[in-house]
Amino acid sequence: MAGIHDAQTTDAAKTPETDERVVHTPEARVAVRRSPKYGVFTALGVAIGLLAAMILATAFDGTTEASPFTEVTYSQMQAFGFILLWCIPAGIALMMILALILDRVAARKVRQATVTVDIVDER
Repeated sequence: MAGIHDAQTTDAAKTPETDERVVHTPEARVAVRRSPKYGVFTALGVAIGLLAAMILATAFDGTTEASPFTEVTYSQMQAFGFILLWCIPAGIALMMILALILDRVAARKVRQATVTVDIVDER
């Protein structure tokens, strides 16, 4: 066990400043800001569209009589599918608009940070 402990202390004592394989680049200033995750907003838009389609399909019962255009009677699930075709894209569009608004608001709150890149030559 003493050998393992000794090896860890010698590796820890070796800092990047003393290693000639590390090349330091000058410091640079970068802008850091928050940004919304668009995938999460898309998923929320799908969920909202699905929920809206379920509510609309159960609230309005238009499946008891034949369609005036096609003269076909549609089942409750078919009506739900047709409503879903409109509600999901609408939900995604609304959530994307909200994400873009939040992105514009977050763009005003930019922080500056200083970064240093250390390049290690592994040869």
